[in-house]
Amino acid sequence: MRFVVLFLLIALAGIPSGARAQSGPAGPPAVGVIEARLQPVTESTEFIGRVEAINRVELRARITGFLEERLFREGSEVSEGKLLFRMERAPFEAQLEQARANVASAEAQLGNARTSLARARELRTTGAGTQVSLDNALAQERTTSAALLSAQAAARSAEINLAYTDIAAPFDGAIGRSTYTPGNVVTPQSEALATIVSQDPMRVAFTIPQRTALELRRRYEDRGGTAAVVVRIRQVDGAVYPRAGRIDFIDTQVGRDTDSLLIRASIPNPVREGAEQGEPGARQLIDGQFVTVLLEGAAPVQAVVIPRAAVAQDQGGFFVFVVDAEGRAQRRNIRMGRSTAETAVIESGVEAGERVISEGIQRVRPGQPVNAAPAGARPGAPAGRPG
Repeated sequence: MRFVVLFLLIALAGIPSGARAQSGPAGPPAVGVIEARLQPVTESTEFIGRVEAINRVELRARITGFLEERLFREGSEVSEGKLLFRMERAPFEAQLEQARANVASAEAQLGNARTSLARARELRTTGAGTQVSLDNALAQERTTSAALLSAQAAARSAEINLAYTDIAAPFDGAIGRSTYTPGNVVTPQSEALATIVSQDPMRVAFTIPQRTALELRRRYEDRGGTAAVVVRIRQVDGAVYPRAGRIDFIDTQVGRDTDSLLIRASIPNPVREGAEQGEPGARQLIDGQFVTVLLEGAAPVQAVVIPRAAVAQDQGGFFVFVVDAEGRAQRRNIRMGRSTAETAVIESGVEAGERVISEGIQRVRPGQPVNAAPAGARPGAPAGRPG
């Protein structure tokens, strides 16, 4: 037992007194700060949408007959009034000729009836004719007059049916594939012969949550409303379409199932550089195309900007630490605008010129003194107190 006590005394004698003493208090944590600054920011919000043709029509047969000719190239652009399909005309021409003959016959009968009516009136005036004869002549004149109107209506109907044998483009646009080839019998109940969609401009339709719609309204209401919003689209390959559009329709009702609002914007879709007018694929935007819609401010606005790395988040929302005049870290709850992975746009909570901690946030507690220096000034070295 003596040997054990002696051994412990010798061991304690060899330890320096500073090591046995309790460690002193640690200094303020070193942090890197950056000054919040005002800079021009183009606000942007993303949504999912689809490109739509403003005008779209399915070409259908309006009479029953043989399809005689197809006068276009599938997938090409056609101009308004261009003849696209021609149906067999001979049967409808014959119907028109018969209807016109019926009109001529009815006109002759009406002329005879009017002559008879005039004679009956004259005889009744002289007393040689009876009232019954006059009444019969008057009824005959009215009957033949109605028959003429019926014959004229039949002739007009025959003219319309004959015109329906030619199917033309109702507007400028691109025409898709043809459902039927010449030689088929088509009727008004048949499938659409082809579909035409307008090309320039196009429309992009997208829905946004009601809450986002209210935020956008608040953001742009003092800058001209929708006139201050530029619409851009990003295609599936990630490329941003070079032409910008404008909002031209906001639905008047919020979807009951989705609590969202439908918005449409008109966007130019000219012929691509190097392409020829009318050839298939001459334009970039296609009806039904899936795109990402970007809503941007028409002009940049001055906003407080800090590095995204300076922003932290907990159950209370987003916050930052600001170094006050006494060198202490103070928590600030913030509201962020549309930000990127590198930059945070601050709508409220931080003023321009304040020092925001962007490095060493994990070592900071609210109200704690900190050893602050410009962020990144001396990488890997302790930050010194600003002069």
